Formats: sequence, structure tokens, C-alpha cells
Amino acid sequence: LVSERRAAEKVQHFPKEFMGPVLNMVQFSVIRLHELGNNIYKAFKDRFVVGEEIVGVQGDITMPCRILKVIPPNEGQENSGFQYEVGWLDDTKNVSRTSVEPAHCLIRKKNPFTMALLKSFIRESAINSSARGALWFVQDKLCNKYAISVDPPEELRQLITSQEQRRGEANGATQKESIVVAENGSQFAQKRRKKDNGKSEVDNRQTKNEDKELEATLEKVKSVQYPIDDLLVEPTVYDPPITKRPIPALGFRLSMDCIGNLLMVWNFCTSFCKTLHLSPFSLEDFERALEYKEGEAALLRETNYALLSAALTDSGTSEIFMQVRQRNAKVSIHTWKDDLCDILELHGIERFKSYLSTIRQGYYRLLEPLAKLDILQELVAWALDSTVVRNQLDKCIEEKQAIAAQKRKEGIEMSKEQEGLDLMQTDIVKTTFTETSTRIYPDNSDHDRIPDDENLAIDKNINANGLPSNDDGIANGILFLSENGCLENGNCVPSRQAKLKLKAALKQAEEKEREEKRMEEQKKIQEMRKARAEALRAHKLHAMKMFEFYKRQEQHEREMEKRSIRTSSLGKDRNYNRYWFFQQDGRIFVESEDSCKWGYYSTKEELDAFYGSLNTRGIREKALKKQLDKHFAKISDALQKRSKNITERTVALEEVYVRRSFRMKSTIQPPDILAYVNKYRNS
Repeated sequence: LVSERRAAEKVQHFPKEFMGPVLNMVQFSVIRLHELGNNIYKAFKDRFVVGEEIVGVQGDITMPCRILKVIPPNEGQENSGFQYEVGWLDDTKNVSRTSVEPAHCLIRKKNPFTMALLKSFIRESAINSSARGALWFVQDKLCNKYAISVDPPEELRQLITSQEQRRGEANGATQKESIVVAENGSQFAQKRRKKDNGKSEVDNRQTKNEDKELEATLEKVKSVQYPIDDLLVEPTVYDPPITKRPIPALGFRLSMDCIGNLLMVWNFCTSFCKTLHLSPFSLEDFERALEYKEGEAALLRETNYALLSAALTDSGTSEIFMQVRQRNAKVSIHTWKDDLCDILELHGIERFKSYLSTIRQGYYRLLEPLAKLDILQELVAWALDSTVVRNQLDKCIEEKQAIAAQKRKEGIEMSKEQEGLDLMQTDIVKTTFTETSTRIYPDNSDHDRIPDDENLAIDKNINANGLPSNDDGIANGILFLSENGCLENGNCVPSRQAKLKLKAALKQAEEKEREEKRMEEQKKIQEMRKARAEALRAHKLHAMKMFEFYKRQEQHEREMEKRSIRTSSLGKDRNYNRYWFFQQDGRIFVESEDSCKWGYYSTKEELDAFYGSLNTRGIREKALKKQLDKHFAKISDALQKRSKNITERTVALEEVYVRRSFRMKSTIQPPDILAYVNKYRNS
């Protein structure tokens, strides 16, 4: 099935203007495929067909043209070949004028088809039996399309039984018919029937069922237009190699139901760290702080205080908070727990009431990580509606739009410059092509010939008697003879001497004209070289500008990423798993369809294996792979950087516990992993 499909696709590249003439030669031919292909290939090697676009020569120039009509040679004239009515094309491919040209004035740039393509086209368009001398029959639909006769000529009418054989094979008949050609030219059909045994009917029935299944499968494969829904993609033999998808790692410190809120809160705090006056922190440190219950984690204290301060920048929330609260409405880092309880009571959320007593008693650290994340998630929602965050969002949007406008403007300017450079290059190519064509196809007009002793100069300035056509007998410094053999000034010169002088004068005039043409050609060549040098300089300058342009575009991309206000997923796979990438963490997180399960890829090898496991015949995985292609370098660098940092950290921790001597261990303890200092907080 795959071979047939590929053969059918290959035949589609056969030139459409040659299909009708080729099929006309194939119809009712009695030779084998190899000989038939050779004959057709030779026949159309130097012949043109209607609708073919070629190059025509007129005088000393070449122009593109299209064959409008084929004029066969005249039977009464010898050595008369095909002539063609051509339409000369302008720059818009429209016919500007028509003329009749001989074959030697038309040039085909390359052969319209190869021998292999021709044979494939014949096999797909016509059928014949394997017997020697069997007729070729073009398919009926192609005969109707290209007006090909289905009636055989008189000398082949006796082979009509072979046509019945073709129809029997097309209908799946079980009878086989062979054509035997006699030496005297007569022929007869000899039909051979299979001798049925006990299993013949069963075998025929099984064969028919298999053929129907194959046809149904082929039609199904041809009718599918990829990409389709990923769950409908079925593996086939012509699929590209797909690697096994790696299993995401599950090495989270917290339970699986905490990961979604964990990533959301951490991404918001790191994205708006300067607006919140909160120093950025890693995701691992955030996890450790949430599960830590032996003391108060500085990271959580600073995070809660920063989100509380941002939420109270909203005028409406601040006024209500001041009215409900008897003491000062200003929050402090030292009273952040009471401030947190007050704002939770202000909004009256039921699920937080069970946490308030524990927080007021100073045991915030005893809350479960899920409860801490639930409170932080609500604080993020309030901070997102605050004035300070909204102002930052508006500022980022304006700056991002300005950068995008500048990027678009530079792209338009560079495209205009590229168009001008392409136009200059096209003009140089046209000029070069015209000069080359002039040298290949020189002007065939009659050149001046040097007169010999028997025939004095034949020139447009000399009449039939060998006399000058002007009145004074002098043309271009040449003296001409009068009828009595004397010059026009009356001095008599012997006829032989006059001829020699005139011959020398004409030769000198030809040399002068040849020298003028040579100088003119040298001038054109110098101008062409100058234009090429100028184009080369412009090309080099444009290449430098393009290099600077791409650097500026990359800088614009980085600036736009810095002002990104929303993190979008990379896409989904065939099972609707969603993939996230955070530049600050350097891992690819995998979210299940119901958001209940999470995993991650943390190495370059896992990224390569995951990339190779995507099937682009599916809609979702094709879009996912496109996003990975777009950000592959950035993701790969982040994964490698993360792996390097983990290795260095592991080596540093091992050095802390190294034995200083054989009798004493080191008393140095590893640094506090929960130590966190907020350098952005206003004191």
C-alpha cells in the first residue's frame, strides 16, 4: 500500500501539458514498456507541445514564450520541420504578441520529464497484459479527459479480444485470456479456464475478501488529512522513528495536591518580586519552608507580609480594613500574624476560620502545607487586584507594545532594503543573461564582404555596375570609380589598381568598425563589472546590517520576555497532559488532564527523549513540538545549568562532612537551608 501510494504521488509531478500527447502515443501500442518509453522520450526530446513555456530567440535577444499551436511540416516540401505559433510573455506572464517560429529558434531549458517518471506515468495511466504483442489501453477516464480515441485503427481491429481481456482483468474475472500472434499476421484468442477443485471457490472467496480489505485500507489512508486528533493517529510503517517517552520524575517534597498551588504562588512571587519588595527564591526553598514545622521560616514570614502589604494598597480594601480594625491600619513585619488573621476575618471566608485561632496563638508553623498554600493563594488573588500590581501590569503592557512596535518597524525597514537588493541583483542577472544570449545567438544579418578581383564590392553604397550610389563618389573616405574607369575628380587610374585601392579601403573600414564594436563591448563589460562590484559591496553591507538586525531582534525578544505578565503552557500531548516551563526553575513540569498528578523532567537527556517521542501527525503534539522548537535552546540551557548547580551543591555538601584527620571529624555544619534574607523589603 505504501509503495502504491508513493508511486501515485510521484506520477502527480508529470507535466500536465504532455499528458494528452503522450497518452495518444500509448493508446493501442503493441510494444513493450521499455521500447515504448524510449520512443516517446526521443519523440518529445526536440518537439514542443501546446501550453509549454520555453525560451525563444528573436534576433540577438532571448525572451520567454508559450506554445499556442503546433504546425506540422508540409508534405510537399523537403526538410520542412515543425513550426510553432508562440505567444511572447511579458513580466506578468501575459501574452503580449504572437508569431510563428521554427523549431531551431526555440530552446527548452531542461527536459520536461525523465525516463523513470515517464514509465511510471505509463504504468499508472494504461494497462496491458504480459503477453508479447499485447495492446496498451489508456484508462477510460483519461480517454474522455484528453479526447483520445477508443476505436482501434483498421489494422488492429482483429485484436479486439485483448480489450475484452483488459476489461476482464479490471473487473476481477477469474478467466485468463492469452493472445497468440501468428506469423501471417492473423491472430486468435485462446481462452484457458482454471480447473476447479474442491478448494477453488473458497480460495477465490478469500482472495476477494483480502482485496476488498486492502482497497478499504488504502482508501482510508489516502482520505486522512493530517494532522488529526492525536487519539485517532494509528502507527504505520512510514511513520518517522518515535522514541519511547520518558516517565516524569515524582520527587516532590509535598503531596501531589499541593503542587498546583505551589507553582502558582511561587511563579507570582518571582514574577512580581520587585513590585512586592520580595527577594526571589527557588522552588525547592519554598517547598522546604512550607514543610518546616520546627520553627518560623523567614521565607514564609516575608512572603505573607509582602502579599499583605500589596493587598492593602487598594484604597477600598484599605478603608474597610481601617474601619473594622480598631488599631492602626498599617501592617508590620512584627505583627504579620495578627494582620493576616484580621484580613482573613474581614473577607469572612469559611474555610479559613479553623486556622485563625492557631495563627493568633503563634503556631502558624504547625499548619499543614496545603493550608498554608490555601492562604497564600487567596493573598495572591487579593494582591493581583491591588493598585500597585495593576499599575505594574499596565506599565509592562505598554513597554511590551512599544518594543513590539519597534521590532515590527525594524523588520519592515529591513524587508524593504532586502527587496531593493534583490531588485538590483535581478537587473544584473538580466543584463548578464542578455549579453550571454547575444554572444550565443549573434545577429545573422549580412556582413560586409571584401570584394575579390572578379566581383567588385557589393555594398549598399555601390550600384549594380560597381559604382557608388552617392553623387561625389566619396563615402567614408573611400574613392569610387566612374564608368570609364577613372575617379570622379577626373584622374584616370588603371582598373586593376582602382580595385586594389577600393579593396584596401573597404578592409580598413571593416577593421575600424570591428574595433569600434570591440571598444563598445569592453565598455559594456567594464560597466557590468562595476555594477557587480557595487552589488557585492551592497550585499556585504546588507549582510552586516542583517547581523545587527538579528541581534537587535534577539534583544527585543529578551526584553519582551522580561516584561511577560503571564506564563502559558507549552502545550498538550495526545493524552491531554499539559507541559509547563519556568525559566527561574529550569524544569519542565507535567500536569495531568485532571490536574491531580504532577511530574517533571530535569535533565537534557529526558528533554531529548521527550522531544523524539512526539508524533506530529496529531494536532496537539504537533503544536507542542512547535513550541519546543521555538524555545528548545532556552530550555536546554536551563536544564544543563540546573544540573550543573545541583552537582556543585552536592560536592560542596560532601566537602563539609569530610574528615579533617583520622581521629577527629569536622565540626562544621552545613548552612541553614531555610535561611532567607529579603533584600528588597523596605525597612
